[in-house]
Amino acid sequence: MSFISFLDGAVAGAAPSASSTTQFLSTIVPFVLIIGIFYFFLIRPQNKKQKETEKMIAALKKGDKVVTIGGIHGVVSSTKEKTVIVKVDDNCKIEFSRSAIAGVENEKPAESKKDETKSEEATSETK
Repeated sequence: MSFISFLDGAVAGAAPSASSTTQFLSTIVPFVLIIGIFYFFLIRPQNKKQKETEKMIAALKKGDKVVTIGGIHGVVSSTKEKTVIVKVDDNCKIEFSRSAIAGVENEKPAESKKDETKSEEATSETK
């Protein structure tokens, strides 16, 4: 209904009133807020995750323990430009596309967590 009154004013040649401008802004503001929320909660985190995955795939090297998107665990035997050869068992090597690698298993963070808990225990004992 406010849009019709806006059109009536435009057809008559009169300038739109201040109330129609505020109504227009009140309809635009929620759309801008929704777009902002989508950007910060969906688009931006997804882009960050994609960049991290690309870094991880680019940094694959021989000896890395990996998991594929199919759930196969193995050790990288060799790398090529677009593929990775994963050693699954003593006599079994499978060639995967680099994009099929879901993640690299790291044992070092688990060890560093143990070191942190040991240092926390040591500081609590000294107090």
